[in-house]
Amino acid sequence: MAVLTNEQVDAALPELPGWERAAGALRRSIKFPAFLDGIDAVRRVAEFAESKDHHPDIDIRWRTVTFALVTHSAGGITEKDVAMAAEINRIVGQ
Repeated sequence: MAVLTNEQVDAALPELPGWERAAGALRRSIKFPAFLDGIDAVRRVAEFAESKDHHPDIDIRWRTVTFALVTHSAGGITEKDVAMAAEINRIVGQ
């Protein structure tokens, strides 16, 4: 899978509310109303990611969950990451 150019990533970002490119990955932090709400969102994202064999890096800090997407085997952001970001938005309802 080909790594997207900076221009391709920039073109995709308007369709991915809440996401940004940072440190070579697509990143989104979401603050949930309660700790367990964030944990539930992580569980739902993890189930989908497992079914697609494409797993985000996930950082949990109390009520804030940060998702980071990069296709490590390709060495950068790919279409798989853009698609997963859109799916994470759908799963978390934001």
